[in-house]
Amino acid sequence: MAGRGVEKFEELRKDAAPSDTVLSPIHRFMRLEAAGGIVVLGAAIVALVWANSAWSAGYLSLFQDTQVRVGVGAWGLEKALILWINDLLMALFFLLVGLEVKREILRGELSSPRKAALPLAAAIGGMVVPAALYAAINLGHDSIRGWGVPMATDIAFALGVVALLGSRVPLAARVFLASLAIADDLGALLVIALFYTEKIDASSLAIASGVVLVAGVAGRLGVRSLLFFLVAGLICWYFVLKSGVHATLAGVALAAVIPIRGRGRAEAFGAYLRDAADRYDRQAPDARGELTSNHQSVVLGVDDACVAVESPLRRLEHALLHWVSFLVVPLFALANAGVPAPLAELGAAASDRAVLGIVAGLVIGKPLGILALSFVAVKLGLAALPDGVSWRQILGLGCLAGIGFTMALFIAGLAFTDPSELDRAKLGILVASVISGVAGALILLTPRRAQT
Repeated sequence: MAGRGVEKFEELRKDAAPSDTVLSPIHRFMRLEAAGGIVVLGAAIVALVWANSAWSAGYLSLFQDTQVRVGVGAWGLEKALILWINDLLMALFFLLVGLEVKREILRGELSSPRKAALPLAAAIGGMVVPAALYAAINLGHDSIRGWGVPMATDIAFALGVVALLGSRVPLAARVFLASLAIADDLGALLVIALFYTEKIDASSLAIASGVVLVAGVAGRLGVRSLLFFLVAGLICWYFVLKSGVHATLAGVALAAVIPIRGRGRAEAFGAYLRDAADRYDRQAPDARGELTSNHQSVVLGVDDACVAVESPLRRLEHALLHWVSFLVVPLFALANAGVPAPLAELGAAASDRAVLGIVAGLVIGKPLGILALSFVAVKLGLAALPDGVSWRQILGLGCLAGIGFTMALFIAGLAFTDPSELDRAKLGILVASVISGVAGALILLTPRRAQT
C-alpha cells in the first residue's frame, strides 16, 4: 500500500508547478533569488536609461525631491521617496537576510563547523582582500571611508547568472555560492553596524533595544503571532532611525528574536495527519473521479494544521521572499542605479581613487580572497571541496561574488555623502559588477581539460 501511495503521489507531482517540487528551503531560496536577480537587472537598466534620457529631470524629481509624510503630529516622519525606499523598504530586505542567516546557522548549511568552514573561510577572504585592496589605493585620502563597498556580494544577481548557466554549474556549487553570500551578508551587516554609524542617540537606542528584548522574551514564552513581532519591529525601526544607527538594522534585530521553533508536538501532529488521511479515504470521489467538497474540507484542515505548527521564522521568510525579490530590491535598484553618465563623467570616474578601489576590490579582490582562503581551509583540513566542484569553479564563483550591486550600492550611500562622489562610486560598482559577472560566467562555461 505504501509503495502504491508513493507511486500515486509521484504522478500527482508530475502535474505540479515547478515551485511545488522544491525539496528543501535552500533550493526554493535559490530559485526565487535567481528569478529576482533578473527582475533587479531589468530595474537597473531602466534606471540607467531613464537617468540618461531627456526625462532625467523627472527621475531625480520623483525619487529625490518628492517628499512623503507618514504619521500623526510629532510622531510623523517626512522624508524623500528615495529615503523611504532605502530606510524602510530595505529594512524588509535586511529582515529577510537576517532570517536566512539565522536559519542557515541553526538548521542549514552553516549549522555545523564542518559544513560552515568552507563558505565562512571563502566569505572572510572575499571581504578582507577587497577591503585591503581598496584601502591600499585610497590610503591617506578622504575616500578611504568607502573601504566597505567592495566587500559586498549581491546574492540575487550572482544566483541569477548561475541560473542562466544551467547544468554547467552543479548543485553543490550553487549551494556553496548561496552559503558564501549569506555569510558575506552577515559580515556586511556587522560592517554597517560597527563602522558606518557616526552619531548615536543613546535614549532612542535603549528604547529600540528594550522593544527587541520584550519581543525576544515573548517568543521564549510561546508567543507565535507574526502580527505581534511585526508591530514590535515597526516600533523598533522608528527608534533605531531616531538613534542614528541605520534604520535597516532594525530588521536584523527583529530577525534575531523571531522564533525558529513551531508550535505543537510531533506525535500529536502525526496522529492528526493519520486521522485526516483516514477521513479522506472514507470520502467517495465524484462521478469524474475528482475531489469532492468533503475531500476539500479535509485538505483545508490539513493546510490549517500545517500553518499552525510551522515556525514563525519559516512563515515570515516565505511571506517576505516574493515581496523582497520582486518589489523591494527592484525598487531600490530603480531608485539608486540611475547614475547620469556623460562622457566627461566617465573620464573623471576612470581616474577616481574610490572608483579604482571599488573596481579592483570587486573584480580582483573578491575572487582572489575567496580562492585563497578556500584553498587554505581545505589544505589545513578544516574543510573539503563540495563533491563535483573543482577549483576552477571556485574561481568562477568567486568572480560572480564580485557582483556587488545591491549591498554595495547601499554601503556606498552610507560612505559617500557628496552627490558627485556617490555617483562616481555607483558607476564603479556597476562597471565592476558587469566585469565580474561576465568573467565568472566565462570561467564556469569553460569546459574541463580532458585528463591524459
